[in-house]
Amino acid sequence: MKVLFSGIQPTGYLHIGNFFGAIRNWVKIQYDYKTFISVVDYHAITIPYNAKKMPDNIIDMVISLFACGIDLEKTILFVQSEVPGHAELTWIFNSITPLGELQRMTQFKDKSQQHKQNICVGLLDYPVLQAADILLYKGELVPVGEDQVQHIEFTREVARHFNRRFGDTFPECKALLTKTPRIMGLDGEAKMSKSKNNFIGILEKEQDIWSKVSVAKTDPARIKKTDPGNPNICNIYSYHKLVTHEEERDEVVEGCTTAGIGCLDCKKILLKNLMNVLNPIREKYENLKKNKHSIREILTNNAEKCRRIAKQTILETKEKMGINPVWKI
Repeated sequence: MKVLFSGIQPTGYLHIGNFFGAIRNWVKIQYDYKTFISVVDYHAITIPYNAKKMPDNIIDMVISLFACGIDLEKTILFVQSEVPGHAELTWIFNSITPLGELQRMTQFKDKSQQHKQNICVGLLDYPVLQAADILLYKGELVPVGEDQVQHIEFTREVARHFNRRFGDTFPECKALLTKTPRIMGLDGEAKMSKSKNNFIGILEKEQDIWSKVSVAKTDPARIKKTDPGNPNICNIYSYHKLVTHEEERDEVVEGCTTAGIGCLDCKKILLKNLMNVLNPIREKYENLKKNKHSIREILTNNAEKCRRIAKQTILETKEKMGINPVWKI
């Protein structure tokens, strides 16, 4: 089976953009590949963060992923920092990566604008660590949205640089593009994000979600209930496409375009269908949370599996570079 790798930062809070944009797809395809999913805490420390909250954020992310449908037995879900090979391979790749390629990365430019007071080396080196994450396991496929394709191409370049210089070692991974479009935030202006406070959390209570949805942006041209609307430019309708069955969705479209239903009615239908998806996740999360000890054991075992794989990759890499730790007399 081909090796699939993906990672997610331990923000401590999954939202529906994460779920519909990535995690739901991971759940569907995890059985088709040898799947590794990493909670990438080393990536998370490249911007300001709360050190006291990080341990809870990590375990909550793991439990949330399992609650969303990541298979405890099939998928190797692990914490990045528990596998030293990630940092070691990053340093090796640093020695072959042209500085100019890093400076051209879109994410570095964006993050530098967002965190002008904390433009650290780690922020610049983020793509190299990401390449090491993937190539440490000889990853062949990485499920991403279109906004992440540049990083996958960078990883391919890193593999090419190494292979040309030291011999064929790493595969040139490919982006496995998800079909789900980018999930916009409740403001309808930017991608859903916790930092922008325009999100719906997958574990939020129904009344809390309703307080957000009820005032969320809709078709700006529809001021009164009697005004006909255009679902194609309504952000709420984009959420309907994710959770509402086609027949009921058609009814929403007809009601909107003929002014047969108001925006509030449309949002109530959305809430009902959204909770049909989120309630089982929340229930499973609460059950898993009661047994954190078992979750910790799974993470410990998975980290050990990853360390064994990483050790072989690092030894092979050093051998190719002439820095194998075993002295040859």
